[in-house]
Amino acid sequence: MSEPCGRNEERSQLNAADRAPYRLAWPATIREAWVQASSFLAENGVDDAAHHAELLLRHVLGMERVAYLVALTELMPEDAIHAFESAVTRRSAGEPTQYIIGDVYFYGLPFEVTSDVLIPRPETELLVEAILTEADLIWSQDESLHVVDIGTGSGAIACTLAHERPHWHITAGDISPAALAVAKRNAGRLGVAERMSWKQGDLLAPFAGSELDILVSNPPYIPAGDIADLMREVRDYEPRTALDGGADGLDPYRRLVTMLSELGKAPRMIGFEVGQGQAQDVAAMLAQAGYDEKLIIVPDLAGIERHVIGVRHLGGI
Repeated sequence: MSEPCGRNEERSQLNAADRAPYRLAWPATIREAWVQASSFLAENGVDDAAHHAELLLRHVLGMERVAYLVALTELMPEDAIHAFESAVTRRSAGEPTQYIIGDVYFYGLPFEVTSDVLIPRPETELLVEAILTEADLIWSQDESLHVVDIGTGSGAIACTLAHERPHWHITAGDISPAALAVAKRNAGRLGVAERMSWKQGDLLAPFAGSELDILVSNPPYIPAGDIADLMREVRDYEPRTALDGGADGLDPYRRLVTMLSELGKAPRMIGFEVGQGQAQDVAAMLAQAGYDEKLIIVPDLAGIERHVIGVRHLGGI
């Protein structure tokens, strides 16, 4: 999900204008440019500044890491200085490196990201893995299933599922046309667009009367009152409608479960990503809706209960 296009870009420009821009002391080698940028980013409150400086430097130089390491002693190309200074200045203001670069890897696949979409997180890869694993226990891998991804954003979940299961038809939904445009481009980039379709609208509203096999969603789950305390990279740059889950962060889950009755056939399996401390409440919602033939909670790599998977009894809902 996403807020209107353009607001994050305007905010980025305002934040950057409040700070002294980064200026590279040139001539400098590529290593010296990295050292200077690392120091500047650290002084401006960027965690892991050296890593971000390297990513931005490699981006403007168009180098993979091996080529970059080989070139460290070479003179920083003069024609790349302006782009590097601009990128470092933007990052010093808090803009996420992924938005500046425009790319992120998810499940080993490259995805375009813009400020219209939430940046895919590594923990969400575990949701994809859980969906694939549990689906293989119910259906054969060559069975044709209708899978819906609600709040698709960049399309990371939807496109990855389409990539991993060629026999599945994936429909990606989002309230934002700008987000859907990004997801469509990613589907084309990954060669899965022919097996995907798209719905614009609020949660399950565009799917009324549809027959689904699997529903997956990583909806907004941050309590509205907590957003002001998030890291500036998230609070100031990622789309608010992809973050705000209402007063307690659980509104999207309540609404999704309630809207299941509007479908022509409710999905056999549902998979949700949830916020910290929300897994038990969301599991209880799924159980109440009949998804307790199998109900599992998947922790992320930090041990936080991060995903809830429910399988309904046949003949339910």
